[in-house]
Amino acid sequence: MGFVIKLTGAELLFQFCSSRYEKGSMIITSNLDFSNWTQVFKDEQMTAALADRLTHRAHILAMNGESYRFKQSIKRA
Repeated sequence: MGFVIKLTGAELLFQFCSSRYEKGSMIITSNLDFSNWTQVFKDEQMTAALADRLTHRAHILAMNGESYRFKQSIKRA
């Protein structure tokens, strides 16, 4: 039997971002503050490393206000 590595979505995202780190631009969107990412990724050390890579030399745009998609849904109803 072969050895199978089962990666979680968090680990895959970390690997992808690490491989892209300082090689090209990325656009990441989230409706969560960085402080809440540990709840999603379940690993404090990996979450801190991911946030560190993503925020290094980044332009962070905090978008507050009403959801554009929700507003469109209300108009269709």
